[in-house]
Amino acid sequence: MRILCDDMLVLCHASDVPDGDARGFLPGPDAPRRIIVYRRGETYRAYLDSCPHYRAGTPMSWRADAYMNCDRTHLVCFAHGALFDLETGVCVAGPCKGRRLTAIALMLRDNGDLCVSVSEARQP
Repeated sequence: MRILCDDMLVLCHASDVPDGDARGFLPGPDAPRRIIVYRRGETYRAYLDSCPHYRAGTPMSWRADAYMNCDRTHLVCFAHGALFDLETGVCVAGPCKGRRLTAIALMLRDNGDLCVSVSEARQP
């Protein structure tokens, strides 16, 4: 990962996330969790890869980049099938209904890099 000025690091390039899909990125070799990036058109949302159903959190995908439900309408937790709204991160079905994923602020640079703050990338 490249660290930029103002405590930002490059998470990925915008083209790394297909439209209508989500991908997980490890923000650095010592990062405790992946960050999920969802794309719809030119809008990107990012969440910490940690389901709120478990106090310590659990990764959401059962295999690399398996974050979407079959209909591609929600993020899904593989552990218990909880569904999360793509735009807000709020759980709409499952044992953690009403709770939300931890949102991560993204910055899209002119060259297409998607960046996150170093402090957000290191959340447990």
